[in-house]
Amino acid sequence: MDRPGEKLKRARERLQLTYREVEKASQLIAARRGSDEFIIALSRLADIENKGTIPTIYRIYTLCCIYRLDFDEVLRWYGVPRELMATDAFQLPHAQTHAIQFGAQGEGIIPLIPALLDSEMDLNKTVFLSHLIRRWGKTAFHFLNGLEVRRHRYGFIGLEDWSMHPILHPGSLVVIDDNRRKIASSGWTSEQDRPIYFLETRQEYLCGWCAMTDDHLLVQHHPSSLQQPRSFLYPTQVDILGQVIGVAMLLEVRKRRARTGSAPARSPDQ
Repeated sequence: MDRPGEKLKRARERLQLTYREVEKASQLIAARRGSDEFIIALSRLADIENKGTIPTIYRIYTLCCIYRLDFDEVLRWYGVPRELMATDAFQLPHAQTHAIQFGAQGEGIIPLIPALLDSEMDLNKTVFLSHLIRRWGKTAFHFLNGLEVRRHRYGFIGLEDWSMHPILHPGSLVVIDDNRRKIASSGWTSEQDRPIYFLETRQEYLCGWCAMTDDHLLVQHHPSSLQQPRSFLYPTQVDILGQVIGVAMLLEVRKRRARTGSAPARSPDQ
């Protein structure tokens, strides 16, 4: 396979650019960006093309601008598959509930079911997934194809977060609609359809049912969690990231630790 430097060299030669012209173009980009890190000197460009020197992220940006290359594609040349970032991230679960901060570009936010599966299964029917899971890995099966990923954010329920169990299991991936930040006061008939909100405080992220009382936001957890409601000054102490509108979770949940069977009561202003 061609080395990345050779591919960059061919991209330069197709545009009939000399080393000197690339250097001058990089100086213009550096001036626009306000940093000399974007400059590519003649000797450095020669090393990148001929000696396998790996350019910095700044110089990759510069080369992509000059050669009209896709940034992610060049990263793949160097063995960095940015589109698999979410897949790798979900192999490293965290105990704390947190927002997923991958960019809102749409690509790589969530490892969706591969397009190939469209010809292998009908999502409208019950299917046996063992052979597909073995092929793609469990993290690829979030069943979020029906959502417009560019319009939503995502959160992960911590492995030790039992606050909304059994509605949201620890380890669940949730879809957050950040256009729904106003706390609803009615419109549901049971706990199953009561809106759940994803929140950020100064110390943590959390999910729960919410109610507004004057300038306080009351967060209520599922009764089975044995956790007391929590009250925050709004918007000073808490930010509403949005309403949970979708969830992907395993139905089999490991047992919670004995010490997390109940949570101490918190002060009203915590």
